[in-house]
Amino acid sequence: SNKLKWYLIAVVAMLSFVPINTRATDKKISTTEQKQVESAKAKVLLTRLHEIDEMDKSKLSGTEKKQIRKEVRSIKKTLTEMGEGVYLSVGGIIIIILLLILLL
Repeated sequence: SNKLKWYLIAVVAMLSFVPINTRATDKKISTTEQKQVESAKAKVLLTRLHEIDEMDKSKLSGTEKKQIRKEVRSIKKTLTEMGEGVYLSVGGIIIIILLLILLL
């Protein structure tokens, strides 16, 4: 009875940390087509990164180097935003650990 109460509390707490996707999409593109477009964009960005990496930066001025650094940062940020993955909040991780401790 006491364990059941704790299990219910843990389940309710875990469900309260579930992220909700709030983006409204008006596009009628299937997810596979969207992933293909994103992967094509990722390939273009990666080739640009390789081009920048192979450039001879010793002949560039300070402002040009600064612009290239900004471009590299923005490309890397865009690539990480395009990446898919499972994101867990700190609270969710703590609850999962607690559940594992209680169950095992």
